[in-house]
Amino acid sequence: MAGLSDEIQSLKGIGKKRAEAFGKLGLWQAEDLLYYLPFRYEDRSEIADITRLSNGDNALIFGTIAQVRNVRLPAKKMLLRVTVRTDSGNITLIWFNQPYIAPKMNIGELIMAYGKYHCKNEKQLAVQDYHLPESAEEITKYMGIMPVYPASETLSAAMLKKTIEQALEIYLPFVQEYLPEEWLKEYHLAPLQQALYALHRPNSWESLNIARYRLVLDEFLLLLLSLAVWQNKDKVPGRALRAEETLTRKFLELLPFTPTDAQKKVIMEIKRDMESPYAMHRLLQGDVGSGKTIVAIYALLKAVENGAQAVLMVPTEILAEQHYLTTKRYFEPLGVKIALLSGGVAKKEMRELKEQIANGEISVVIGTHALIEDDVEFQNLALAVIDEQHRFGVRQQQKLYQKGQTADVLVMTATPIPRSLALTIYGDLDLSVIDQLPQGRKEIITWAVGEKKRKGMYQFLRERMNAGEQAYIVCPLVKVSEKMDLTDAEETAQKLQTEIFPDKNIAVLHGQMKNEDKAEIMENFRLGKIDILVATTVIEVGVDVPNATVMIIENAERFGLAQLHQLRGRIGRGEKQGYCILMGHPNTEESKRRLEVMTKTNDGFFIAEEDLSIRGPGEVLGLRQHGLPELKVADLTQDIAELELAKKLADEILADGIENEKYAELRAKLKRRLLSAKLTLEGERNDG
Repeated sequence: MAGLSDEIQSLKGIGKKRAEAFGKLGLWQAEDLLYYLPFRYEDRSEIADITRLSNGDNALIFGTIAQVRNVRLPAKKMLLRVTVRTDSGNITLIWFNQPYIAPKMNIGELIMAYGKYHCKNEKQLAVQDYHLPESAEEITKYMGIMPVYPASETLSAAMLKKTIEQALEIYLPFVQEYLPEEWLKEYHLAPLQQALYALHRPNSWESLNIARYRLVLDEFLLLLLSLAVWQNKDKVPGRALRAEETLTRKFLELLPFTPTDAQKKVIMEIKRDMESPYAMHRLLQGDVGSGKTIVAIYALLKAVENGAQAVLMVPTEILAEQHYLTTKRYFEPLGVKIALLSGGVAKKEMRELKEQIANGEISVVIGTHALIEDDVEFQNLALAVIDEQHRFGVRQQQKLYQKGQTADVLVMTATPIPRSLALTIYGDLDLSVIDQLPQGRKEIITWAVGEKKRKGMYQFLRERMNAGEQAYIVCPLVKVSEKMDLTDAEETAQKLQTEIFPDKNIAVLHGQMKNEDKAEIMENFRLGKIDILVATTVIEVGVDVPNATVMIIENAERFGLAQLHQLRGRIGRGEKQGYCILMGHPNTEESKRRLEVMTKTNDGFFIAEEDLSIRGPGEVLGLRQHGLPELKVADLTQDIAELELAKKLADEILADGIENEKYAELRAKLKRRLLSAKLTLEGERNDG
């Protein structure tokens, strides 16, 4: 029988490979799809009057096909031009490199198209979506408020929409209402099924607002109840490690530099936690380059000098390899045996490593999600460190926690959390902050420039390379997109190699490549064999190449502040001056403000505050980083009324006792939403 917990592969058209792509977005079950909400909506409710359009406007046009013409471009690319007669004049529809569309275009037939308007010598529409209705009466089914879902490199927005539509039809009836009926009436709340349907298929802006209000309230309510549970975490029993310092003291003495005061403070906080009789659950946040790795190594050694094992899980194989090499350099003089466990390890070696981990021969293991496979067993796991926790799914985190039932947990993030939110959201959660960069680290110089400065930018890049330095060029896409006028990595690399820097070594790196290929390219870049690495945001997490001093980010206006800051953090990691060049065409006040913030400061915490004020919590907040339900709709800076009502309802629930029968469905919902595998609703460890 179907149910919300059905695996996503139960849906038509979702095989194993595609299910993995959905899994990377945190979509594993049917219920996940219902709550994967659009990040914006396109208003296609009215046919545009062409005479009133301005450059950059998104527009819906309807008319009759008057002319169809294919134009051949350089590099074997094609441009399809379709002239359409509308009630307000003629307009030319444009498709790039989509030859299969031309045969569908017949003169005299009707067409409805949506895209971005541009007028220089003629009125044009770069088409994002189109339909060929048989009659004028049929066009209404293509009009309305259209949801747009956040896509990925391997899943298009169209594929996501199609799958979510299927999930709505099958699984929406299984969604249970968990708020008492009297609350729905008293506070004029939409029933949950109705609200979810309206968010995916809105029939008006009013229905969308009503649905959003309900989901915002739900998110705040579940968040506040989760925090109430989490406040009991100190009752979770753990193991008290001895105040042994045989390895940790030697490690600190071996460091070729003196830790910053902020690092020393955090090390003492972790030492105190690990020596207490309660399990540590601490979040360590620090700006890019602040020295979190040194603190993590200290914690790993703290476990080892007590005769136990420790593990460090990271999101990518490239990062796992880097952490392994860094950590090994410190561990070898101390006689600590360390292993790398990732998908790139040969089967025979993997089998041997697992045996050594199980019998305790290996003290510290660094790896990717390969660490959470069922056949990876630890003899005596005392500490689990997770780097960039928000990049792992909930189930992945839980599986790691369960490998050491009384293990301490340290999660790290380089995404600074706004100070204004830390106290509100984290409550009693143990929070450590490294708010100080190592001495001598130079601030990265950042410029925001337009297309007119490209020639000068390339000249500057050549000067830096002639000085023996390396560069990243970040592109938003892997391959050229017909639907989006964005720079792609492969074409950029080809142009740079053939036209701009034929004397330099240029390589491409993106998420669709095989892991071994990515690792080889990064290693060659690290060794200085590659001058320019053209990449997508796959380089965002943690790769450390001290000789890389320049980063050019194409279409910088397309990235959020936090992501821009993370990307910029990949350069200037040595003693040399770092330079970040933001290439873009900011066409909104929001995108202009983002680029201005980046040019003015390197302070990640200030940037986080600005990011919050510009676009609200969403991904800025990253609630999953500390094991609480993620805010997908709610905005802590805007939805104050909903937050106040949620507080009122949460207080009422806690006063009544959540075990009250009228909260049965809410209790079941909260159990599913609590992301910490170690807590029950009573705040006790649940190891069963």
